[in-house]
Amino acid sequence: MRNVTAAVMASTLAFSAFSQAGEAITGDNWHTTEGLTQRNSQQSHMFDGISLTERQRQQMRDLMQQARHEQPPVNVSEIEAMHRLITAENFDENAVRAQAEKMAQEQVARQVEMARVRNQMFRLLTPEQQAVLNEKHQQRMAQMHEIAQLQQSSPLKQFSSSK
Repeated sequence: MRNVTAAVMASTLAFSAFSQAGEAITGDNWHTTEGLTQRNSQQSHMFDGISLTERQRQQMRDLMQQARHEQPPVNVSEIEAMHRLITAENFDENAVRAQAEKMAQEQVARQVEMARVRNQMFRLLTPEQQAVLNEKHQQRMAQMHEIAQLQQSSPLKQFSSSK
């Protein structure tokens, strides 16, 4: 059940991230990456620390606008179907699993499309900008590894201290 819940939540969060990223890039506040960081601090750090030219910003806005128009709308009926399964008198694990898998497949398609758009954006950058972006990415990955290690060690300490 945790996997199903995680899949549904990840799907919802990822769609939210896609929507907010598009809004941040096409919004008036994207004259620097600070606007993206402030509006979208937990959603997308892809271009943090990168100074973009006006032409690059416009090209990225155009890419996001095109991606938003090509993206299929959120399938509200799928969300409603999951809600009905969750709130049903009798829990049907197979039905929930099938619904979650269907929703996850839609989410995978959205993530692939967003990755394609981000790849196009990355290719708009100069080699110097790409190097900065890669360096920032490595820094974030190092931070995430540290957090993951803390999370792994924390339950062990709690378990051993509770004995």
